[in-house]
Amino acid sequence: MKIIFISLDTLRANRLGCYGYHLPTSPYMDEIARDGVLFENAYASDIPTEVAHTSIFTGKVGLTTGVVSHGSPSSFLPKDYEWLPNMLRKAGFTTGAVDNLYHLKEWFARGYQYYINTIGKTRWIDGHTVNRLAKPWIKEHKDENFFLFLHYWDAHTPYLPPKKYIPPFYDSSKDPYDPTSRSMERAYNHLAYPFFKFHHFDLLGNVTDTKYVDALYDAEIRYLDDILKDLDHYLFELGIKDDTMLILFGDHGESLTEHDIYWDHCGLYESTVHVPLIIRWPGQIHNGVRVKGLVQHADLMPTILEAIGTDLPNDLDGKSLWGLINGTEEHLHSEIYLSECAWQASRGVRTNKYKFIKTYDSGLFTRPPYELYDLYKDPNEEINLADKLPEITEKYEIMLNNWIKSKLNNRADPMEVVLREEGLPFKRRIIKILSEYGLTWEEWLANPRRERIDFPVTHGSNKFEIQGGNFKVN
Repeated sequence: MKIIFISLDTLRANRLGCYGYHLPTSPYMDEIARDGVLFENAYASDIPTEVAHTSIFTGKVGLTTGVVSHGSPSSFLPKDYEWLPNMLRKAGFTTGAVDNLYHLKEWFARGYQYYINTIGKTRWIDGHTVNRLAKPWIKEHKDENFFLFLHYWDAHTPYLPPKKYIPPFYDSSKDPYDPTSRSMERAYNHLAYPFFKFHHFDLLGNVTDTKYVDALYDAEIRYLDDILKDLDHYLFELGIKDDTMLILFGDHGESLTEHDIYWDHCGLYESTVHVPLIIRWPGQIHNGVRVKGLVQHADLMPTILEAIGTDLPNDLDGKSLWGLINGTEEHLHSEIYLSECAWQASRGVRTNKYKFIKTYDSGLFTRPPYELYDLYKDPNEEINLADKLPEITEKYEIMLNNWIKSKLNNRADPMEVVLREEGLPFKRRIIKILSEYGLTWEEWLANPRRERIDFPVTHGSNKFEIQGGNFKVN
């Protein structure tokens, strides 16, 4: 048996055809979904990347492990926590990864006999590089039982797809650099701009149309889809496709200007916490299965362990998905608890009907202390019902507080510790960048205009040309 476990970083569920998107971003992923099982309501309980993957590989949510904050220098996962690659190695699987999460925290390299680091000269990684490194490893170990973790970053900022992938998603008659367009002004004058200036906007040139940036995100997904097709065809060439359990998942989604979030993954809204999850295992999973019940990242570990016949630890937050896959169960979780602590600090509860969010620190955003959305009537989460439905709001806050208390079991709340002793990680990054310009946080907060840290950028003389996952200045 082979298990290929694929993290599609920053991939938003409703941007895929198999999840209802109307543009052709994912023809091959749609085909994989038709050949296996698609989970319609899969959720990242903890966001973003660092905490999401910790939950995935431990089968436990962040409040159980204590790892709740992405970028917190004090976060640490003790070595006595069960870790999926370790467990699979002990079960006789050869374990490998093509990944660079080790640079976030050391525990992401635990349990691998082979860890192929994708770090390069730039902060972004092209999916072609992942395939180039993964294929020789797969060929070398094709006759063994193996577990291979692959981490694709193409849908993450900066959006730099090969140019040929852009036309299906953006009207070629439009000029994305039109100086009369004003749609990018809110993004360019946002409190978070000093960070995204260097990590995204400067690499795109002086784009003035938000729809063009959205189109680049779609083009990245389409490019990623071809990368996955190339990998899957290689499995067929080696004769191991039918012996491979292929798992595709998003670690979190992406906000595309919704809720004052410009091409990033914070906020416990559906755009960020609703993720794709697709599993294909020929001969073991029927074609075209679609599961409606709520599931979460922590469910992946017990699902894999059950698939290989290993006893499950009795202290996991996750539950095996096999009952849902086989149709012997309809529901696994009545609610999913959500958490973030990076750009802002919030917790929430997602049920079939409602989303409740409690904000502890709004960071670089303006957020009410409580949000309540009726997801049946308001799937885009635009109408906050917290004040209009106080009894329901109170009910969900009590539910959330009771859950927190049960998970902490008299331990200190790690989110409160981070906020009290360190502050929000990404706010700290912004403050550091501002200091390089001689600005304080208070000065930037009073007047967050891009001109205060920008050099003039004009389309033409300083033109950024997109060329596959890289850029050059002409």
